Amino acid sequence: MRRSRIAARVGSLLLTVGLVLTGTAAAQAAQPAATGGYVALGDSYSSGVGAGSYISSSGDCDRSTKAYPYLWNAAHAPSSFAFTACSGARTDDVLANQLGPLNSGTSLVSITIGGNDAGFSDVMTTCVLQSDSTCLSRIATAKAYVDSTLPGKLDNLYSVIRGKAPSAHVVVIGYPRFYLLGQTCLGLSEAKRSAINGAADYIDAAIAKVAANHGFTFGDVRTTFSGHEICSGNSWLHSVNWLDIGESYHPTAAGHSSGYLPVLNSAA
Repeated sequence: MRRSRIAARVGSLLLTVGLVLTGTAAAQAAQPAATGGYVALGDSYSSGVGAGSYISSSGDCDRSTKAYPYLWNAAHAPSSFAFTACSGARTDDVLANQLGPLNSGTSLVSITIGGNDAGFSDVMTTCVLQSDSTCLSRIATAKAYVDSTLPGKLDNLYSVIRGKAPSAHVVVIGYPRFYLLGQTCLGLSEAKRSAINGAADYIDAAIAKVAANHGFTFGDVRTTFSGHEICSGNSWLHSVNWLDIGESYHPTAAGHSSGYLPVLNSAA
């Protein structure tokens, strides 16, 4: 009889504890995880050139409400959001002009950078306007820069970001391949298109390596853009736009929402 009473008391106690723990877990589940601040750094691939809906106060930086950082902020509501990415930015520009919002409360940083350092705009202009051999020569020059100089630039920038935001999860996002190959496509020759894709792979590999050295996550958008390159028939990238040359070879709004945003969602 006494054992029955003890068992009953123990059972009652366990039930009470179980209810308390279950209630606590339910309460925790009902509340979204606390999110610190989000800072979006980088060049035109982060600011949203090509996506439209530019924020007037961003001026020549061309920050878009359809760019992936803006979309991520709208979906996740971090405690703060600083969107400092700017069209045309190089690593030195990020260091000089974009890092102010970083602090110990920053929990997420995203960045695309390195393409302008390597002369992306000049590469594309050369390849559009000049011969195959001149295009390939200019790409070779860009690759030499990626080998000799870009890693040091990225290493310095990533170190400063970590110093200013010691607790942040940093997501370094790469660049897409630009062309679907192996089919008839108006514009650039197959040789040029293949070389341009190879250059995108080359800089992505270099960026990913330095990011890994710093413990940062590399977000590879080549997977999400697969099948949506220029000449695919459903491209998420602008081809040459002579009426707005700055939009050329940049992601469309769909490129940000379906190409870049899923990568940040997976990595963040």
